[in-house]
Amino acid sequence: MTDQADFAQLTGPLRAELLAHCYRMLGSVHDAEDQVQETLIRAWRSYGDFEGRASLRTWLYKIATNTCLRALENRARRPLPSGLGAPGGDPEEPLTAGHGEVPWLEPIPDGLVQADPADPASVVVSRASLRLALIAALQYLPDRQRAVLILRDVLQWRASEVADLLGTTTTAVNGLLLRARARIEEAGLAQDEMREPADASQRAVLDRYAAAFENADAAALSRLLREDAIFEMPPILTWFTGRGRIARFLGTHVFGQPGDFKMIPVVANGQPGFGCYLLGRDGHHHAHAVQVLTVGDGGIAHVVSFNQPELFPVFGLPQVLSAAVGTAAPRR
Repeated sequence: MTDQADFAQLTGPLRAELLAHCYRMLGSVHDAEDQVQETLIRAWRSYGDFEGRASLRTWLYKIATNTCLRALENRARRPLPSGLGAPGGDPEEPLTAGHGEVPWLEPIPDGLVQADPADPASVVVSRASLRLALIAALQYLPDRQRAVLILRDVLQWRASEVADLLGTTTTAVNGLLLRARARIEEAGLAQDEMREPADASQRAVLDRYAAAFENADAAALSRLLREDAIFEMPPILTWFTGRGRIARFLGTHVFGQPGDFKMIPVVANGQPGFGCYLLGRDGHHHAHAVQVLTVGDGGIAHVVSFNQPELFPVFGLPQVLSAAVGTAAPRR
């Protein structure tokens, strides 16, 4: 008979990919961690009935998917500000704060869902399927469509396997998949949002971006942006599109004096980013935002600045930055 220690040893290697799966379903790293824990509890309780007719991985994915579907029954979707309304017009006008009850989309650190580094193909697939733009688009799918799209297109399950999991027919699964693909296509995911940029060119852009923030240089930062770039800041509802408007917004509302910000590299959702620290009245830099960047052809296409200091522990970042810490180029 398998004891808890043996069970933990069997399931431990699958925990990261189960977390990635639950995150795709839920759009929240905190909710995903809760549902992985719930999945493993349910699996342990019913392990005596597991007869090995399917692989352990498949069995755990079935439990995790059903656990997430139950969790979604009474929960609102997790949007980004750009999914809730039109962009701001005048960057110099006051910003609109979001309502406290909005459950915002969250980023997830690559380190929590790291694919097998010995398998380059696995790394690319993992990154692509966790791109922030895709996770945001998934939020607009009904729960079962979301599950079908993830199981079929990300995990490459057969239609019959998905039908068995959902207690339906392969015809119904194929119909759900077609509708889900159509809605994702309508979301207009740009190829730049999904591609793997060249590391060398990307690193140079990121170094300049961090320097522009730390030097409070809106003009320098604007030169790194594409003409059609987007900048948004949950939980702030106001967001901006266009290089000029973004530069004016940063100059008016964000940048003060050189040295106000410190930027610490992170990698989230397979994309580069920064833990952004802001100088406080006590003379120390405090957690301010986790920024996730999309670097495309022609510059930075999208910046999501999650102005939520509570995310910093998830990334292993301190709430207050040591004076000895400086910036460096992000590493994957």
